[in-house]
Parts: sequence; structure tokens; C-alpha cells
Amino acid sequence: MDRITRKELKTDKFALEVGHTVDFFEEHRTQILRYGAIAIAVVLVVLALFFYRREQQIERQQVLANAIQVQEAPVGGAAPGTPLVFPTQEAKDQQATKAFGEVIAKYPGSDEAMIAEYYLGSIAADQGKLADAEKRFSKVAEGSDKNYASLAKLSLAQVYFIQGRADQGEKLLRSVMEHPTVFVSREQAAIVLARELAKTKPAEARKLLDPLRSSRSAVSQVAIQMYSELPQK
Repeated sequence: MDRITRKELKTDKFALEVGHTVDFFEEHRTQILRYGAIAIAVVLVVLALFFYRREQQIERQQVLANAIQVQEAPVGGAAPGTPLVFPTQEAKDQQATKAFGEVIAKYPGSDEAMIAEYYLGSIAADQGKLADAEKRFSKVAEGSDKNYASLAKLSLAQVYFIQGRADQGEKLLRSVMEHPTVFVSREQAAIVLARELAKTKPAEARKLLDPLRSSRSAVSQVAIQMYSELPQK
């Protein structure tokens, strides 16, 4: 018997496997078609769910965008063609609060709801309602992803300082510095903390600002200005 080369052996095995596959398909045609139909149905369900979720996300983002448009609308006089303008800040705040509240009510637990909570906290802080602001900022700081949480912590810390809870504010800002995000950098948190400590702990503020003055970052000019305004040693 002639020797079979390695190439021929591979070819023969491939042909044999193909033959077995064809025979198996012929014997199990009904089952394969049934399972194939199930697989296709599963894929279609997954695709439908993906597009449904995508559509829902677009809807949430649009509702949030409408609320932000209210928040960013001018008060009083406006340039010609401005689609939205409010006669007073109070009227604007009322409408914005309602709009953000609808986002939270319709899409609880979503990123859009967390952003709406943050905006409501900012409105409350501007109105001097610090307890309400603290409540909303805390909710975002504890319940959203790290990026939105860092923004909420930055604002919450400033509320603490206003309330005379400086130790809590400093602790929170230092934690943000230790865990920077794409929304709040270490340098930004340091600037806010230095500003809060400037009057009571100027030496600490100086330590925070000193390395930022030569960092050549976007905050360096702010750091230089703040450093020059600190009480002299």
C-alpha cells in the first residue's frame, strides 16, 4: 500500500468530516431547522430590545434636554429669535423645577434622573434652600456613577462650608482629589478647597495652590491669582 502523505491525510479527513456533517444534517433536518428558527427568534428579540432601549434612551435625553433648555433660558430681555424667555427668575425656577421633576418621575433611577436631581440641587442652593440642596446633592453623590457623583460631591462640599460644617466639606473635597474623574479633576477640587480654606487655613490653601501655579494646566492662572490674594505669612 502506498504511503499517504500528510497533506492527503488532511484532505481525506476533511472530506470524511464533511460527509458526516451532510449525513447528520439529512437525518436531523427537522430539529436543525427548528433550533435554527429559535436562534433567529432569539437574535430578533435581542435586536428589538436593543433598539427599544436605544429609543428609550433618546427619549429620556430629549426630555432632559428640554428641561435644561428651560434652566438655561434668559430672564427679562432677550435677543430677537430667542425661543424661550422668562419675565423673572422666580418664574424660570418654577418652570425648571417642574421640568426636572418630570424627568425624575418618568425615568427613576436613570442617568437622566440623576442629572435632573443635580440641577434641582443647584436651583435649591441658589434659592438658599440649603437643606433641600444637601438632600439632592447627597442622592446623586451616593446613587449615580462616579462622574456625576464627583460633581455632586463638589457642590455638596460647598454647601457644607456654607452651613459651617467645614470639617465635612474639607473631607469630602479631599476625597474628590484622591479620586478624580473626567468631570472633576484633582486640580479643580484643589482649587475649590483652597478657596474655602483661604480665610481660616491660609497655610493649607497655600500648600494646595503652590504646585498648581507651575502646572501649565487650565487652572494655573486661577491658582496664581488666588495665591496672590492669600494673607501674607
